[in-house]
Amino acid sequence: MNVPAIFIFDFCFLFSFTAPALADPNVNRLSPPDVNKVEIILDRFAPVIKERREKNNLASLTLDELYAPLTESQKIFLKNFENLDANTLSVKIPYLGIVANNEELVTIKGQKIKVNGEFQTLPPQFLPKDVNQSCTKMMDAMQKDLGKRLYVESGYRSSAYQLYLFLASLKNHNYSIRETAKFVALPGYSEHGCPRLQAIDFVNEDGIDGQNNPQLFEVLPEYAWLVKNAQNFNFSLSYPKDSNDGIAFEPWHWHYNKQQ
Repeated sequence: MNVPAIFIFDFCFLFSFTAPALADPNVNRLSPPDVNKVEIILDRFAPVIKERREKNNLASLTLDELYAPLTESQKIFLKNFENLDANTLSVKIPYLGIVANNEELVTIKGQKIKVNGEFQTLPPQFLPKDVNQSCTKMMDAMQKDLGKRLYVESGYRSSAYQLYLFLASLKNHNYSIRETAKFVALPGYSEHGCPRLQAIDFVNEDGIDGQNNPQLFEVLPEYAWLVKNAQNFNFSLSYPKDSNDGIAFEPWHWHYNKQQ
């Protein structure tokens, strides 16, 4: 059927004003349709993440690379997470900025830990040069005092990688953005992506990192040594037990205080 042009124009004009907008995700718990969107987006990310892991450069993933496999509506949905203000989620931490991915980083390879009696090699990690130097000196001092040291389980992460980690962690917290933010920082709020306050997640030689049970790391002699000595190497515990910033206690997470 031939439709007069004026009616086509009127129909399109009406549709442009009545088409539903994408609603913001519910921060307390994602709706079932939004959970499905998250899972589909993570599936689209999978080949990029796999390739980056195989090349040992996942930590420097860019936002352009992360968004590339997505449809326009998926990009809009993901942008909601990128633009979230952590301080509206009962997490009182400062905004540190989106990293530009032009940092000069040292690659840390060949770290071996023993898990269930078997040696495993940690994936390569990355740290700014001054942070790596100070961390190495600190671990050498710990080795001298205790006969053991800690290893870098996670160092520098780009904002894109942080965004991916946040999305991937939602499932562990019943798809609650508010709960997830207590354990995984939103992009722009993570010390892992801020070289002047570079964070390191430590793991000991027996594979204890405290991620699932903070007390396991808290009772380590290595942790007690850090509490006593880390400040001498310009490191501080980021999220102590008495913190009122809304972040869960993370005895393994220490950040560097860059000297001006």
